[in-house]
Amino acid sequence: MDTTAWIEHRRGLDGELLGWMRPEGDAFVVIDLLGRERTEALDWLAAEEFLEELGIGYLADKYELKLETGQWQPVRIIEVSTAVISLKQEDCGDMTAPSVYYRASFPMDERELRPAA
Repeated sequence: MDTTAWIEHRRGLDGELLGWMRPEGDAFVVIDLLGRERTEALDWLAAEEFLEELGIGYLADKYELKLETGQWQPVRIIEVSTAVISLKQEDCGDMTAPSVYYRASFPMDERELRPAA
């Protein structure tokens, strides 16, 4: 995926990356940190406001990864970049559970990685 035209939007307080705005004509489509289009084309200010309101809290939500077996595995997002989404098998905070890591493609494809029900 070509992300070179995407414009980063960072939170003013701490500079945290909140997502991108993809130019579309004279407007912008909001892209979240998982690479999902979140809006139709908006003007610059509306796109910035949407990203500010969206924040990054959704990264802490529970997700499910489709394994090669076809089963859905509960996971948590541990790192996101435009190259890959890094995941950890959900262990509910059990420090004795083995750590199992996975990778998902960017942008998020809900046939591979989806929000948990």
